[in-house]
Amino acid sequence: MRFENRYPLLVAGVSGCGKSSFGEAWARRCAAPFIEGDRYHSPESIAKMSAGIPLEDADRSAWLDRITDAAQAQRGVPGPVLACSALKRSYRDRLRAGIPGLRTVLLEIPRELAIGRVAHRSGHYMPVSLVDSQFSTLELPHDEPRTMLLDASRPIGTMMDATESWLAAQ
Repeated sequence: MRFENRYPLLVAGVSGCGKSSFGEAWARRCAAPFIEGDRYHSPESIAKMSAGIPLEDADRSAWLDRITDAAQAQRGVPGPVLACSALKRSYRDRLRAGIPGLRTVLLEIPRELAIGRVAHRSGHYMPVSLVDSQFSTLELPHDEPRTMLLDASRPIGTMMDATESWLAAQ
C-alpha cells in the first residue's frame, strides 16, 4: 500500500525506540527519501558516545543543521522521512523552523525495552550505558504543533496505520 506523504516527517525518540526501522518502513510505504540522522553526527560526537559520554546541546547544534540541510535537499512530494532523536523541544523547534511543513512522530518506549533493544543491536556506536541519559534528556511533546506520540512497543504495521490516519487528517 502506498501513502502519498505530502509533508516531511521526523521520527524521533530515544535510542532503541525504533526510529530507523520505523522511518525506513514509512519511507518505503511512501516511496519517500529516508534520512538517517545518525549519519550526520560529527566524528567527535561519535567518539564521545562510543566512550559512553552523553552529548550536550553544543554537540548537537551543527548536527541539527546538517540534518536540516539534508532534508532541504530532498524537498518535494513525497516529503523526506528523517530519523533523529530530537529529544528536546528546542531541537524539534529548530528542525521545524528549517524544514517547512515538518510533521513529527515521537516514538514512546518503556526504558527496559529500549535497553534490551540497544543491548542486542550490533554495529552501532551507542552503548547501553547512554540509554538512561536519553530518557533524562527527553522532553515529551506536550502541546507541540503537528506532533503525534506513538507507542513504539506496538507492531510496526499498527504504528504505520496509526501514522497514516494521523497524517491523512493533517
